[in-house]
Amino acid sequence: MALDHEAIYSAYAGTVVSIDDGKGAFDKDGKSVTIDNNKVVAARKAINDAYAAVKYKRDRAAEYPTWQDQLDKIYHSGIDAWKADIKAIKDKYPKP
Repeated sequence: MALDHEAIYSAYAGTVVSIDDGKGAFDKDGKSVTIDNNKVVAARKAINDAYAAVKYKRDRAAEYPTWQDQLDKIYHSGIDAWKADIKAIKDKYPKP
């Protein structure tokens, strides 16, 4: 049985300190912690929602030129040309 470690740690923050897929979740004293699947599902949804909320940042980062190329653009074409390039990427992936 594979447990959703990230969601369990999130749902039981401060309580669960270790997880064994075959044995379950445990507190700092090694005592078994009973896992409520509804709490884990809610935590997984919250994690997924938070990840999706910043998708635009990952998309922008993938398209931005390296900082070296950006400085080269500023040097050769000026700050306004650089701003136009960056604005095009920001417009393509707007904040939600």
